[in-house]
Amino acid sequence: MQVKVKFLGGAGTVTGSRFLLEIGPKKILVDCGLFQGLKELRLRNWDKFPVDPKTLDMVLLTHAHIDHSGYLPKLVKEGFSGPIFCTAPTAELVKILLLDAGKLQEEEAGYALKKGYSKHEKPMALFTIEDAEKVFALLRPIGFEENIELCNGVGLIAYNAGHILGAAIFKVKVKGKSQEKKIVFSGDLGRYQDPILNPPTHIPFADVLFLECTYGDRTNEGKAIQTQLAKAIKETYMKGGVTVIPSFAVGRTQLILFYLHRLQRQGAIPEIPIYVDSPMAIDVTKLYKRFGTYHHLGSSLEEEGANPFLHKNLHYYQNQEASMSLNQVKGDAIIISASGMATGGRILHHLYNRLPNENDSVVFVGHQAEGTRGRKLLDGEELCRIYGIDIKVKASIYFIDGLSAHADQSELLDWCGGFISKPKHVFMVHGEEKACRTLAGKLQKKLGWQCATPNYLESFELFNGI
Repeated sequence: MQVKVKFLGGAGTVTGSRFLLEIGPKKILVDCGLFQGLKELRLRNWDKFPVDPKTLDMVLLTHAHIDHSGYLPKLVKEGFSGPIFCTAPTAELVKILLLDAGKLQEEEAGYALKKGYSKHEKPMALFTIEDAEKVFALLRPIGFEENIELCNGVGLIAYNAGHILGAAIFKVKVKGKSQEKKIVFSGDLGRYQDPILNPPTHIPFADVLFLECTYGDRTNEGKAIQTQLAKAIKETYMKGGVTVIPSFAVGRTQLILFYLHRLQRQGAIPEIPIYVDSPMAIDVTKLYKRFGTYHHLGSSLEEEGANPFLHKNLHYYQNQEASMSLNQVKGDAIIISASGMATGGRILHHLYNRLPNENDSVVFVGHQAEGTRGRKLLDGEELCRIYGIDIKVKASIYFIDGLSAHADQSELLDWCGGFISKPKHVFMVHGEEKACRTLAGKLQKKLGWQCATPNYLESFELFNGI
């Protein structure tokens, strides 16, 4: 039996994760994400998919983030009809995220048409809410450490990856005539000291490893998180301004709420209102109570005053009218809104209104991919283009190191150190080129691993004749 892989995304970039695994006649797509960031990457979302979606047998989805799941509606629209295997929390999160993404696609296309800032005569949505809904019937929830038979001779086991609720490491087992090979996809690995989620599971054996490298070239010191966050909020408060936090609705928002609640209880920041302006974040937060075994907040969600997601200073805003009313708030408040890299969503109207105000601040709390508004603001650009208009940046810009949900370089090395034997092939994926090459060099020096950094659409033969 021949086993091959083709990199349809997640190669040389932290977005668009899509790995085509061909096991004999079977075609298995691992993750199905949207490209984000640089225009040349975003344009790939509109290209013809490199493989006929009708020929794919199944999709394995490591977790729900849009850069891993966001192309699913278009894949289904173009003819894919197989099962999509993922954990139960991921299945529920995907429904929330894809509906929101479809809504945003429709709204942005409509707004571009209305304002006339698109180069296209009739701007179109990549996919619609209706397209997103067609994905749901294909979702096949599985549990951690459950043996799943995908097809004859091919099995799957999911392990906890940390990162976000339900995120998984996948081990694909391929059984040939005389031997069994193990192919491991790390997915996105989480932090070892995350206050909410359990740490990533160590995997002892892999013949082939696909390793995420988002923070392969840096370490994120987690000890100063509260100090950094408190400093940004207090400095903004002293100026009489509003702190705006662009944050991913899944995982990051809940982590921010945890820290803000703790800081207010400790008296480290003023007890000012915290507004969560993201219907998606509200729906996601409810899932933490439903899937209590997937994190370690435990009974605190039931205790009055101890629940970081429900207290007197916290306000959830669902509808657009309530969201717009936050423009009238002049100071002494914290606004959390999606998206985390400021690529779309409600955060844009907050940035549109807050960036020109020198009393306000924008606090970034996670990785900002190359080409995103978030990255440009962190790089010090004085103009930010929103809704086709260049906005002057006068607000203070902060970056809180250590709040990312991705394992940093030292944690990635620790996780790799958990393998008892050296994988035959190691592919560095889901990272910018520098991060991939830096981590590859560390792994070679520390563990003697030979690592490949694949290019977009590059193919490799993994096994022949097993």
